[in-house]
This record gives sequence, C-alpha cells and structure tokens, in this order.
Amino acid sequence: QVQLAESGGGLVQAGGSLRLSCTASGRTLENYPMGWFRQTIGNEREFVAVITWTGVRVYIADSVRGRFTISRDGAKNTVHLQMNNLKPEDTAVYYCAAAPEASRRTDQYDYWGQGTQVTVSS
Repeated sequence: QVQLAESGGGLVQAGGSLRLSCTASGRTLENYPMGWFRQTIGNEREFVAVITWTGVRVYIADSVRGRFTISRDGAKNTVHLQMNNLKPEDTAVYYCAAAPEASRRTDQYDYWGQGTQVTVSS
C-alpha cells in the first residue's frame, strides 16, 4: 500500500509564494509519475502539473504555466510544487497523486494524498 502526504499549504497574500511537498511512503513508486491537482467546493478536481519518474518530462496546466514549477527530489519519493505569483483564483485544496503513466486525467491516478489547503487573499 502507498501513502501520500502533502505539506506546505497555508494562507498567503496575492503575489506571494508557497512550496508544496508530497512524500510517498509504503510500497515503492518506482517509475510512477507524480502529479498535483486542485479542487474547490462544487467543482471537479483540476489538473495542475505532473512529472515523470526521471523528471525528464513535465506537463503544466495552462492556468499556472510560468508561475508554478514541479520537481522531484533525488530519491524520487518526494515531489514539490513551487507556486509563485499566487492569485486568489489559485485558492483550492491541492492534492498529490501517483499514476502508472503521466496524465492530466484524475481517473488515471491510483494513489491520492489527503490534500492541503492553499488560500490566497487579495
């Protein structure tokens, strides 16, 4: 079994930055891409970014491209989401997830974290 745990959420003013982290434990996630999604109340979970196991391929949603970056540490069991120039519309619960293939689709992901709240004030 795999557990994913997010950290780093919080309250920040518009224009500020936050760095989210997600650490995997339990069974190895070797070769699994890891991604970030976000969700607001009443809306579907939205793709944000995904990175492959090697870190060679990265896909970023248009809505955050140029402001958010995704990275994976050397041990590859932790993925980070650096969020800069945050906007109020970035307010959401952010989830990390792992899938056998890099995808923008939530139904392709096998494992999910519990989520971390990000609130951006105007």
